[in-house]
Amino acid sequence: MLVLTRKSNQSIMIGDDIEITVLSVMGEKVRIGIQAPREIPVFRQEVYVEIQQERGQDPPPEAVTAPRGHGAANGANGAGDARAAGDARAAVDAARRRLDAD
Repeated sequence: MLVLTRKSNQSIMIGDDIEITVLSVMGEKVRIGIQAPREIPVFRQEVYVEIQQERGQDPPPEAVTAPRGHGAANGANGAGDARAAGDARAAVDAARRRLDAD
């Protein structure tokens, strides 16, 4: 794994077509922006894993490993977990519609 240090408003490039920009850092949360060609799907890890499971495919082992120091969900409180789960479901539904349209 390549590890890079970036500050707000700094970017990294992946090939010629993908740019990842650090938009802001607020405590432990980092907002990133990703510019990629439309034909390259971009998902949060938990959404990607759910899509793969719904397709009956096994995601790569590194995709299902929770980051160290964090639980499987996005936070310890029930409200945040429920919101994150709802966000993930909405993202999966949107991704499924986009994939079906292709």
